[in-house]
Amino acid sequence: MNDLAPLLTPEGRALLDEVRGTAPADELAVATRLRRGHPAALVSAALGQARLRQRAAAKFGAEDAERMFFTPNGVEQSTRASVAAYRAERLRALGVTSVADLCCGIGGDAIALARAGIRVLAVDRDPLTAAAARANADALGLAGLIDVREADVTGVDTASYDAVFVDPARRGGRGRIFDPEAYSPPLSWAVRAALGAPHAALKVAPGIPHEAVPAQAEAEWISDGGDVKEAVLWFGTAPGAVRATLLPGPRTLLGRGLPDPGVRSVGRYLYEPDGAVIRAHLVAEAAEELDGGLIDPTIAYVTADALRETPYATAYEITDRLPFNVKKLKALLREREVGILTVKKRGSAVEPEELRRKALPKPQGPHSVTVFLTRVAGAPTMLLGRPAGLT
Repeated sequence: MNDLAPLLTPEGRALLDEVRGTAPADELAVATRLRRGHPAALVSAALGQARLRQRAAAKFGAEDAERMFFTPNGVEQSTRASVAAYRAERLRALGVTSVADLCCGIGGDAIALARAGIRVLAVDRDPLTAAAARANADALGLAGLIDVREADVTGVDTASYDAVFVDPARRGGRGRIFDPEAYSPPLSWAVRAALGAPHAALKVAPGIPHEAVPAQAEAEWISDGGDVKEAVLWFGTAPGAVRATLLPGPRTLLGRGLPDPGVRSVGRYLYEPDGAVIRAHLVAEAAEELDGGLIDPTIAYVTADALRETPYATAYEITDRLPFNVKKLKALLREREVGILTVKKRGSAVEPEELRRKALPKPQGPHSVTVFLTRVAGAPTMLLGRPAGLT
């Protein structure tokens, strides 16, 4: 699919409506029937777009996804709508009324910005991607706020805009790119663009090394539903600040420069910090709220004797602590009639699926157990427990 224009015609739009929701198993029959009255290439394009819309529903919601236009890379690389909306709201709260969205992709962030009432210049150098962004702005009734331009972002004048947003490409021919200077455009260019605007937000990979964060930036790690989605470098806010933000909510944990928590013996409760908290290096801040300590100096599990409510970690009540031993675990699970085994690991080379297969080859019984494969004071350890909740 290298041209959206046929799908934007009345015939193309009618075909898109007709193939909406087509199951993969039915595609051949549907294509055969539709090709009797429509060009084969157009039918294939419509079915391909239908597949992309189904994939995109997880990020954009079914209502928007069914009206939008996607490219394969666009679905893969676009920002989840909830994250884009949160970021747009932060910019709106800063007083931003216009944004230059550089490397706009299919327009996911531009859509969120426009829905926040912000005027957007959306720029992408790929013709098909820019066409998708333009079609999406029109499909969602936002064309009056989103001006899509096909251009190289490095040549765009952003001086008249309140803020700059840059989402550089972080995938290449060999997969994900981890070196920020290998982004397209490189992080150093994006930082220069950011410093030339009153406000800016640069989307980067959540694995960015903390030492790569510019001194002028605030660094924020964002998770949605417990999954870490991205890191954002903010300019014009609070240089040097670090925060972890959890969606939905939002709930934000601010860094206070605390030293690493102390190590203590495993207590009644084990807390698993949210991934954004870990990526932001704010486990100490979460541990202080819980009056807890680490089970090992290298492991981001917090333990405490009391159960406290916190949005920044998931609590488990620990029932058993065992040295790593599959046979003992298997016998214990059989004795307790465990039918559901959840395996989590941190600091262990054992794969969860491998342990699950060996320890519970024939699930039977009504009970469930969570096993943590980890280290306690340097020793390979299994901690058994169950989710804990305040009543």
